[in-house]
Amino acid sequence: MLGWLCVTFGVAFGSALVPFISVELFVLGLAAQEPRVPWLLLGAVVATAQMLGKLLYYYAAKGSIHLPAFLHRHPKPMTPRRQRWERRTKRARDWVFWVRDKCERHPGWMFGTYSVSSVVGMPPFMAMVVMAGLVRMRLATFLSVGLVGRFIRFSALAASPALFAGWLL
Repeated sequence: MLGWLCVTFGVAFGSALVPFISVELFVLGLAAQEPRVPWLLLGAVVATAQMLGKLLYYYAAKGSIHLPAFLHRHPKPMTPRRQRWERRTKRARDWVFWVRDKCERHPGWMFGTYSVSSVVGMPPFMAMVVMAGLVRMRLATFLSVGLVGRFIRFSALAASPALFAGWLL
């Protein structure tokens, strides 16, 4: 059982860093295949690993971690193609700045959106993690709300195969 929990921790941490890895599918598969692994423990391991991975994004958005040089944008000359792109994406960029400003002025709004996102996943949790770093949400709030929300999400997910098996049989 300890081996499965260590593998789960690794997959959850990796999925926090690389959004193409689905920890949800892994948790469902593990809970269905290995019913001896307690669902509460599985939820706690995944929540902890997810928040440790998301902490890197939080610190990067906050500006505490300096990203490698290849991830920095360098000013490029404005070609006609880039000018068209700037005009097309102006509305989206303005919306992002508006949301950021709103979150900075109304911390309760950010807290509510972040907590809902940590459980439901909408708006995308990755975007909310970055937004929390951009608006400089307190680290204790970021970790506690995110950890509780992720624990609820993944514990419910880990319990679902047994729950559905009980209903069907």
